[in-house]
This record gives sequence, structure tokens and C-alpha cells, in this order.
Amino acid sequence: MTAPDRPCPDFDADFRSHFRDLLVWRRDVRRFRTDPLPDGLLERLLDLACLAPSVGLSQPWRFVRVDDPVRRDAVRAEFERCNAAALAAQGPDRARLYASLKLAGLREAPCHLAVFIDPDPAQGAGLGRRTMPETLAYSAVAAIQTLWLAARVEGIGLGWVSILRPEVMNGLLAVPAEWRLVGYLCIGYPAEPDDVPELERVHWEQRHPLSDVLFQR
Repeated sequence: MTAPDRPCPDFDADFRSHFRDLLVWRRDVRRFRTDPLPDGLLERLLDLACLAPSVGLSQPWRFVRVDDPVRRDAVRAEFERCNAAALAAQGPDRARLYASLKLAGLREAPCHLAVFIDPDPAQGAGLGRRTMPETLAYSAVAAIQTLWLAARVEGIGLGWVSILRPEVMNGLLAVPAEWRLVGYLCIGYPAEPDDVPELERVHWEQRHPLSDVLFQR
């Protein structure tokens, strides 16, 4: 193996400290300002997202920017239907709190981005996914997380909307029927940045320590 052309960068203590700050301040944003993103910024962020790891170097993610007002209205209507069903499924002790939650920034966010996967991409020649085909979706999630962090560096917030039916979204966005929705993202400047998740602030749930989820065998 030949030596790399460039030396590995030194990620020093100051960088590590700032990286932790980035992770702490990365939030699932639901409250956005309506200011548009600067021209070219989304494309630059997506370039960084494409540096995410993917199974077999397949890059199965497919990004769909949703600008058409009619399609956006249809997505909001789909969210409202699904959210009403989710509210109806809540127990009496949770229903009132659930109804008070703001679970999407679909009206305010200046940018909507749907992330799909191609479930059988030619790229990668199937490497690494014969036994775990779900790694294609995991790869797209890695790209979304990379996008999330890259956006936060620019002062941009991202909200992941999951209260949607994937099979409906393919038709609404006129994408190939075989594509699978991984996430519908709202992107824009947050109205109220915070380093504590909103669901924790309103007492829906709290973050648990590592000791609760780390097991040894």
C-alpha cells in the first residue's frame, strides 16, 4: 500500500471541543424563519452530504427538492391526515400533550427536501448488502446526518418529518415507484436555536445516559 498523498489532518483538542458543541447544538428544528437560503447553499451542503459512507460505495440516496407550491400543499395535507391519525392513537394521558406539539415546519421552512433510496442501485455492484439490504437505507440516513451537521455549521436548521406515508409520497412527488422514502426534510434558519431537544423541553421524553444503552457480553 502506498502512502497517502496528503498527511492526515490533526484534529486537535480545540477541534474536538467544537465538534462536541456542533453535536450538542444540532437540533430537530420545527420552528423556522421564512428567509430563503442563499443561492447555491443547498447544493454545497448536499455535496458534503454525499461524502457520507454508503454500503459498497453505492450512494443509494436520491435527493428531491420540492419547490412546487401545489406539491408542497399536498405534502402538508398528507402530514395533517397522518398526524390526526397519530393523535387519535394516543392514550388519554398523552393526547393533550401530543396535540400541543409542533411536529413539522412545513409552512415556514423555505426549503423542502425529500430523501429517497434506489433499492437496487447498479453502483456498488451489490457489495455488502446481500445479507442486510437495509444498509441502503442506513446509508441514506448517514447522508442525512452529514447534511444535518453541515447545515448547523452554516447556522441552518433541519427538521425531519416522518409523519407521512412513504407509499403516498412517491405519487405526490412523481418519483419512480420503486424508490423508498427515507426522510422528508424541512431546511431553513431556525426561529429559536436551542441546545436542548424540544421534546425534552416540553417533557415528552428525556435523553438517557450511555449506561442505559451500553451492554457487554
